[in-house]
Amino acid sequence: MNSRPIPFILAELLNEARERTLALVADLDDQQMIGPRLNIVNPLRWEIGHIAWFQEYWILRQMHGRAPMLAAGDNIYDSARVAHETRWDLPLPSKAETITYMQGVLDQVLDLYSQKEVAAELSDDDAYFLSLVLLHEDMHAEAITYTRQTLAFSAPRFDVVGASARTNSPVKEVMDDPLSDVEIHGGLFLLGSIPGKRFGFDNEMRAHEVQVQPYKISRTAVTNAQYAAFVDDGGYERRGLWSNAGWRWRESTGAKHPVYWRFIESKWWRRNFNEMVQLEDHLPVLHVNWYEADAFCLWARRRLPTEAEWEMAASAEPTTNGHAITWHKRQFPWGDEAPTSDRANLDWRNMGCVDVRALPLGDSAFGCRQMIGNVWEWTASDFKPYPGFVAGPTKNILRPGLGTTRYCAAVAGRLART
Repeated sequence: MNSRPIPFILAELLNEARERTLALVADLDDQQMIGPRLNIVNPLRWEIGHIAWFQEYWILRQMHGRAPMLAAGDNIYDSARVAHETRWDLPLPSKAETITYMQGVLDQVLDLYSQKEVAAELSDDDAYFLSLVLLHEDMHAEAITYTRQTLAFSAPRFDVVGASARTNSPVKEVMDDPLSDVEIHGGLFLLGSIPGKRFGFDNEMRAHEVQVQPYKISRTAVTNAQYAAFVDDGGYERRGLWSNAGWRWRESTGAKHPVYWRFIESKWWRRNFNEMVQLEDHLPVLHVNWYEADAFCLWARRRLPTEAEWEMAASAEPTTNGHAITWHKRQFPWGDEAPTSDRANLDWRNMGCVDVRALPLGDSAFGCRQMIGNVWEWTASDFKPYPGFVAGPTKNILRPGLGTTRYCAAVAGRLART
């Protein structure tokens, strides 16, 4: 257990998150910070202001009753009030003015929690809302990063975050077949956030037991090379591989391969921010939607895992109780110890994704690799509320997506077999 006072640790984390946010936009001018009106991104000048407003609203105003710092802040930055398509038309402050506001909010938060009367311990509400604003900023760091990819801006640079982010190289263990399976015997499994934690997103709450049937799951995410074989085999032209909705999407878009791929001089390349790079065989395939992932699975004679199967493979640890097998739920795939750079690719430590064979020290109890970090993964499950779901204080963060999207996102994921 870390012996430093909780507020000190949180101050480190809040400062680190803010440094990363600012590093993500450091090289962009005011015009780039607005960008084109698209339904899949936000104007970045609005986005960084929203991060600060969210922190101000929940910590300074709701928790501690302070007056708003911006007279019109709620009408500009409250995502529950301001429709997405109108955010380009708002009277947004300049980038410099927005950064000044961001620093002012953070300074007040850090000053508040450095006072002697709260330095020894945080209340449950303090811990919850400080964790919420921290993770909210981390979520927007991902959004800013994919906005840079969408708009073909240069790759972000993280000099501010520290040299360790650039010097930690992945440990590799060669696998003959990255899609080799591990077998999981199934059983009763606790799905959702472990009870008793001081913070959990509302969509992960009301943990409940589910019965999981025996299955197999691949050790790693699907690689570029494996997905390229599907494309080269005419996967995008074969109607029988696609669901009805997936085929309608493919025909409406004219998709013949992942959105950022290009076939140049008999080789596959992909756009990495503003540069074309030759496709890396053992990196996980990126930027494919659920329809593409589903079609790939049918081609590979596999299927996507359910949410329960994926979570069991990531966090369950089998233990024996007499002749019966019971399941202990780990906090992380490797156990309950905090993440390190040799266990998970987090916070852009390797300046992007790493080889799917890397980081063996982060394996789950079943030998599944990179079950946190590196990429998001699709599952077969819809994003639906658990039994007894109760929305948390920030209803607008997750609730709009419930029942309308698939659980997890961004890559083809790893494959399962019954």
